[in-house]
Amino acid sequence: MISKKVAQTILASTFIVPWTAAWAASDLPAAPQNKQEVVERFTTADKDGDGKVTREEAEQGMPRVAKSWDRIDQDNKGYITLEQLLVVLGVND
Repeated sequence: MISKKVAQTILASTFIVPWTAAWAASDLPAAPQNKQEVVERFTTADKDGDGKVTREEAEQGMPRVAKSWDRIDQDNKGYITLEQLLVVLGVND
């Protein structure tokens, strides 16, 4: 038999976990809606203008990209290019 304390913890977690995930997601800026927005955000995040965004630059200017960094920078170069990001996002036309 499950103790009352364990049952309360399980019940509370069924409400807290989804709420926390929703709150964390809403803390991020809205995702870009088109290629132009991706290009603008990439250009803004690329502080040194070298055509590459490092993880540090992404953390500062593209938090959604930073959260998915390992999936995007699959070859572990330490930076991503605009072309690479457009392909990953599926907006490279």
